[in-house]
Amino acid sequence: MRILLLLALAGAALAQDPPKPDDKPQGPQIRYTYLNVCNPSDEEKAELQATLDRIPAKAAFAQDFEITRGRSTMQDAEPARYVRLRRELSGGGFFSNAQYSLSTDSTNTVETLVLKVREPKDLFSISLETQVSASVAAPASVLDVNTPVSRIKLERFGKSNVVLARCPAPADQSVYEPLFASASRLLSSYRTALGLRSMFRSDIHWLSPKAVAKTPAKTPPKSKASSNN
Repeated sequence: MRILLLLALAGAALAQDPPKPDDKPQGPQIRYTYLNVCNPSDEEKAELQATLDRIPAKAAFAQDFEITRGRSTMQDAEPARYVRLRRELSGGGFFSNAQYSLSTDSTNTVETLVLKVREPKDLFSISLETQVSASVAAPASVLDVNTPVSRIKLERFGKSNVVLARCPAPADQSVYEPLFASASRLLSSYRTALGLRSMFRSDIHWLSPKAVAKTPAKTPPKSKASSNN
């Protein structure tokens, strides 16, 4: 009887339907976030404006600062030079520090100002960026001509970033012109407040190999014998 019972149970197990492909455990879902950088929504536009309004027009910085400069290389890419400056904002405002960077390679010169929130909750930082062709002018020219901002980005916690960038025609960005204008005025003010046009000017000029100062050759002094002739 025990043998017959075991055979019956084995037959019942074999008679069960094989698992369907749909019954297999699903892998992790992949989610894609689409950013409309040319035409952000009205809600995102309002958030960009509100954050820009919180940036102090006249920044006051502590005396301490950190500055680095160097050369970086990446595979299948042109080598680039960069200068990075970090300064703490004084006064205990909404933002804690400003981080400025200027990098250049054989193609483009990119300037970025990042302001980090002192006590981040929903918002972590805002960045203002400019970009010019390296073949047109030297890196220091972005300071001399007040290059306008071409990209604004809000980095947020638990949410996708908010980005507004200059886009070519036929994109209509007329409603965003006040944002670009406000960001450009702020960046111009911070270029001066950070000391980029004064105390750190030599570091900015270092980005251009052609700007390396050449010490003029000194004329050797005349010998006494030749002076007596």
